[in-house]
Amino acid sequence: MSLKLNKDQIKRFSRQIILKNIGAIGQKKIIQSKVLIIGMGGLGCPVAEFLTRAGLGTLGIVDYDNVELSNIHRQSLYDYNDINKPKVEAAKKKLNKINSKTKVNCFKIKLNKDNFKKIIKNYDYIVDGSDNFDTKFLINDFSLKYKKNLITGAISKFDGHVFMFNFKNKKNPCLRCFFQEEKITDDILNCEYEGVLGTVAGIIGTIQANEVLKQILNIGKNLSGFILIVNLLDLNFRKVKINKRKKCICK
Repeated sequence: MSLKLNKDQIKRFSRQIILKNIGAIGQKKIIQSKVLIIGMGGLGCPVAEFLTRAGLGTLGIVDYDNVELSNIHRQSLYDYNDINKPKVEAAKKKLNKINSKTKVNCFKIKLNKDNFKKIIKNYDYIVDGSDNFDTKFLINDFSLKYKKNLITGAISKFDGHVFMFNFKNKKNPCLRCFFQEEKITDDILNCEYEGVLGTVAGIIGTIQANEVLKQILNIGKNLSGFILIVNLLDLNFRKVKINKRKKCICK
């Protein structure tokens, strides 16, 4: 049975529906899509917010942490009253106020091979907003195994990176093809050590949300096989091709 937009949906999403690349058919695709976000921090918050505002049907959010005072300057779904509350629960409460029709599934867990396997199958698109390489590689490997589209983000100081991996195409590279060093420290991803301007998180997270919507709608040019490198201090944007590594697991 085909989905029909009701009057409330037509009015709520009218500014999207009017776009010739979206229309009513595109809006239905957004409503029927399922997206999983790992990490409800500086990146995950704007991704979740803008996908919810766009009318996403089902959103899964994964994070084990509670809200801390130092989070609030860049993690846009939280405020002072959320301190010490689980991030996923505080985020869900805010997202429900934005769009109660988006189903938000909370996972207050430390992601590992066993629990991720049970979750990932239920989602169409995976968004990586994590801040450590162990988690990023775990997300990469499972997205590859289950042939999911993966949108990965990373931020530090005034800089941000966005990757998009289409694992339905065996010719495309993966995250391990880019990070070829044997030992990589998490310091470059950890805001506690390096610091980050709050707006950087918002901009990179919003770009990730934009890439998800483009994938759902199958419109425009995507970042598959590329990395977008953003320097917001000097306002430089570069898109660099990632070559597939010969001995990588994605071969």
